[in-house]
Amino acid sequence: MLGYKCLHWSNLSDLPPLKDPETFSLPTSIPQWPPGKGFGSGRINLGKLQVIKITNLEFIWRFRSAENKNKRISFYKPKGLLPKEFHCLGHYCQSDSHPLRGYVLVARDVVDSLEQGEKPALVKPIDFTLVWSSNDSLEEECNKSECGYFWLPQPPEGYRSIGFVVTRSSTKPDLNEVRCVRADLTDTCENRKVIVTAVSESLGVPLFIWRTRPSDRGMWGKGVSAGTFFCRTRLVAREELGIACLKNLDSSLQAMPNVDQIQALIQHYGPKLIFHPGEIYLPSSVPWLFNNGAVLYEKGNPNHQLIDQNGSNLPQGGSNDKQFWIDLPCDDQQRDFVKRGNLESSKLYIHIKPALGGTFTDLVFWIFCPFNGPATLKLGLIDVSLIGIGQHVCDWEHFTLRISNFSGELYSIYFSQHSGGEWIESYDLEFVRGTNKAIVYSSKHGHASFPKAGIYLQGSTMLGIGIRNDTAISDYFVDSSSKYEIVAAEYLVGDGVAVVKEPPWLQYMREWGPKVVYDSREEAERLMNRFPRTVRVSIATVLSKLPVELSGEEGPTGPKEKNNWYGDERW
Repeated sequence: MLGYKCLHWSNLSDLPPLKDPETFSLPTSIPQWPPGKGFGSGRINLGKLQVIKITNLEFIWRFRSAENKNKRISFYKPKGLLPKEFHCLGHYCQSDSHPLRGYVLVARDVVDSLEQGEKPALVKPIDFTLVWSSNDSLEEECNKSECGYFWLPQPPEGYRSIGFVVTRSSTKPDLNEVRCVRADLTDTCENRKVIVTAVSESLGVPLFIWRTRPSDRGMWGKGVSAGTFFCRTRLVAREELGIACLKNLDSSLQAMPNVDQIQALIQHYGPKLIFHPGEIYLPSSVPWLFNNGAVLYEKGNPNHQLIDQNGSNLPQGGSNDKQFWIDLPCDDQQRDFVKRGNLESSKLYIHIKPALGGTFTDLVFWIFCPFNGPATLKLGLIDVSLIGIGQHVCDWEHFTLRISNFSGELYSIYFSQHSGGEWIESYDLEFVRGTNKAIVYSSKHGHASFPKAGIYLQGSTMLGIGIRNDTAISDYFVDSSSKYEIVAAEYLVGDGVAVVKEPPWLQYMREWGPKVVYDSREEAERLMNRFPRTVRVSIATVLSKLPVELSGEEGPTGPKEKNNWYGDERW
């Protein structure tokens, strides 16, 4: 079973009744956004289709594990009558362990966009195929609260199914239950992760249920998630999915926010970025670094040059050819001063970009620190400062707010953590009291982002061995809702000219720090020799997994050289 543990479906008769999960809403109401074209209007045009996000969902059936009574997955469909001419594309599911906050898209043909002789965008399926049932006999009806049946719509030739249908009866769903979408209006999707593995207790047939996502999720990706799920009675590779996602063919991206709406979003949602009370290496603005003696080096040239305030004399464009790098001032006293940053000057540099086919907006908040401090290794109850390991000149970290373009609601936040990160849904965020502004905690010395205060280990956490990421409440913070600068929004173009002018330093694609600063490998060997042989392998494993920038072997690159600038966050 490839490591997945199957959970048997329960008859429920011996278990107490369950309450439906509570619905989630943000701490305060969403404001009226400034006027624009399509942002926050509730409807998005995808070219040949118009879609609406339905969050008012009706419960259908619940899977409940007999082995783990806390493992519960509920299935839903749009509740009540849909808006005129709109049709369901598939059903939704989620774990009962968190508040109900899902959605499915419903769609209608944009009739005016159809050319003569063109096939309709939406059609009924020609049939349904039963994929799995919790009932041990399809010929016998069972208690409606106990049985679940999973159906895959069978599309006509030239069309694709977008989602599955769940019923509590062995009778096939009505063909009007969902619509299939013309193939050229769809994009490929992939399974994200298994939500649950269920087993029919009598038949022993497993059911795997996945979340899905568009395969192409970059800034210019056209794939649109319909909120549906994928299921099958065996594990499958991503390329084998039998359903598709939608595709946005409207190149104008009318649902994306304009400049006024962007400002309103930042001012309403901009998180409070809190640094550890023991943080020595605080952030600063980029101009502050340049004004305080930062220098530019070129490979093979023993001389260096001062950098002007906006970085206009830095090499522009291209890619990281490793021919240039930025360093702190040459004077030791000034160098130590700059390392500590300047909280008063600091601000968040924001990149605005489309996500999931322009149905969401990503607000990527970049924070700059002149210096990244040493890491601390945790060995059970012992903490060991790694001194050189982890230190490097200049540090760029970020977190990303994902906003629904249907309503302007904050959907989730991505917390970047060194070489990885995690998406946290809004219901798991910590908010500034009385606002919709989340709190983002920056880890001591390393500046990785986390949703809660505490200690996070990077490495072999099961063994209690890892690099410490300490976060805590303090008076060191930056309010990104007021201290920010929008540095890029490529989709905003007026008369062929970018609306947001990017600062010169953003076009510097080389390294923001010396290539080799510390002999971290030699230090790691000295460190391991201080401990018994029984733990040396674990320590070596942790150190080998450190990202290159954390080990100090190469200077970090700027925001535009990161994979997430044009691509999606790692999730």
